[in-house]
Amino acid sequence: MEPALPSIDPIALQVQWSRLITIMDEVDATLVRTSFSTILGETRDFAVIMLDGRGRSVAQSQLSSPAFTCSLPFATRSMLDAFPIEGLAPGDVLLTNDPWLTHGHLPDFILAQPLFTSGGVAAFVAAAAHISDIGGRLDEFDSRDVYEEGLRIPPSKLMIEGRPNDQLFRLIEANVRVPRLVLGDVHALLGAFQTGAERFAEFVADYGAATLQTLCHQILWRSECAMRDAIRAVPAGRYVGTTLADGYREPVKIHVTLDVGDGSIRADFTGSSSESTTSSVNCVLNVTVAHTIFPLKCSLTPDVPNNEGLFRPIEVVAPEGSIFNARFPAPVKARSKSSYHIHNAIYAALAPALPHRVQAGSGSFWSFRCMSRDADDAPVITHVLPNGGKGAVHGADGLPTMAFPGNGTITPAEIIENSAPLVVMRRVLRPDSGGAGASRGGLGQEIAVRVRGPATVQMSVRPDKVRFPAPGLLGGLPGAPGKLLLDGRSLEPGPFQLEPGHELVMKLPGGGGLGDPGRRERSRIAADVEEGYVTPNAAAALYGWTGPVTARTTTGLRRRKRMSGRSRGSHVNRRVSRAEKEGTV
Repeated sequence: MEPALPSIDPIALQVQWSRLITIMDEVDATLVRTSFSTILGETRDFAVIMLDGRGRSVAQSQLSSPAFTCSLPFATRSMLDAFPIEGLAPGDVLLTNDPWLTHGHLPDFILAQPLFTSGGVAAFVAAAAHISDIGGRLDEFDSRDVYEEGLRIPPSKLMIEGRPNDQLFRLIEANVRVPRLVLGDVHALLGAFQTGAERFAEFVADYGAATLQTLCHQILWRSECAMRDAIRAVPAGRYVGTTLADGYREPVKIHVTLDVGDGSIRADFTGSSSESTTSSVNCVLNVTVAHTIFPLKCSLTPDVPNNEGLFRPIEVVAPEGSIFNARFPAPVKARSKSSYHIHNAIYAALAPALPHRVQAGSGSFWSFRCMSRDADDAPVITHVLPNGGKGAVHGADGLPTMAFPGNGTITPAEIIENSAPLVVMRRVLRPDSGGAGASRGGLGQEIAVRVRGPATVQMSVRPDKVRFPAPGLLGGLPGAPGKLLLDGRSLEPGPFQLEPGHELVMKLPGGGGLGDPGRRERSRIAADVEEGYVTPNAAAALYGWTGPVTARTTTGLRRRKRMSGRSRGSHVNRRVSRAEKEGTV
């Protein structure tokens, strides 16, 4: 527990905490506006967080990628082991991408800048950001160890008292395929940190350094108490959940035992698959911890802003040498093929105890990359993370094309076409892809692309939930599995050349349903059919629906086949592109 510190008025606490969050929201917005890559500027695969003077997270931007917020504080403290706080100076910025210190694979950069008051280091502004490239193999899965996966940077000073560490910048530039994008994003992060430092100085000028210390203490302590109280409301006992994921070549077994009692939870992954020595689907323990904490936080304390106090009552263990505690130098590049399924096992375990506060499996996410050259003949990687349907919850259907347990946004078709020599032929919802249930799973989407112009294009796609679709819960059915097709034939994941005249189709999986489909309200079934979310035949087979096929029903189905789901950043999909108008396709 924290040492005794002065209390703070609840209203002042709310105002000041909200201001810290607003500071990080501004850092977030600055990074989006100034980033060079689609992975940061469009997909938003990053988190920006304020840490206290001991490296504990107290405030984050409201759109930060959730799992990063759990692993970033640990990574910062690991860097402080190499560069103790006493030796830091204003203008220093620390950097590492070591998977065993950060979020589990080399493309994730962790940066942290100390913020000073008259008493020394009072806080840190920090970020976890997925960069466009880190060298290594082009394929996603076949590495035999982390050395094949790219450049590994130990804890280092990227900036020294406000001056660039030129040797480190040159080292990064020499080892990545798209240095303009990578270094551009690094400089965007440094610029966003400057915004955070300026706003932090204004905060301290208004409230004082002592008030900041008290505020951080209260945020962490009150949040810990809130989580412990929420855990005490769960019936004490042992809960077990198991699920399977596609993995690569061999399925991944995820087995978790949750011991709940006395305001704490212990999650034990003993019984899960052993680490793989032939594919990059391994997770370091940091990633396992992050993807365990987040679904528990969603169910137990959904309204408390994320901070490290919420993590304290949760212990996560996994046997060393298992797929969820891989030993160095295991290959880890595609660790999301395992980590993004952890919540399915946790919710399967908790479903009997918390049926109204769990979620069925989700269909997100796939990785889609196109390597090309821009108008200046510089190399470019267009990186898109399309999502399938979100899992259903009690009383609410899953949302279409939404990320969980991430929160990446939809990259507009216009951005894809402007940054890559591709035409998005269509982007539509997949009827019948949401798992049937009292609450229906969210719909996946279908994305079809072709090459624009006469040259072949280097592509890479990492699908998921093709063999093992997003599971349903409490009697709900799984969502539709994903499919990766080239000219209508199944395509294996990995790098390939997309030739002119050929069509690549990605059918993203749907989310799982929750509850007995027989209990779904008839009016909701009829609305699904009329909107084109569920076809009449599927409604009859899955729900016993016997309603008429009306003109409105068929119109709704046609309309949904032409349009995408209305999530952040989505657009009407089938339109005449600039390239088509110019006659280049």
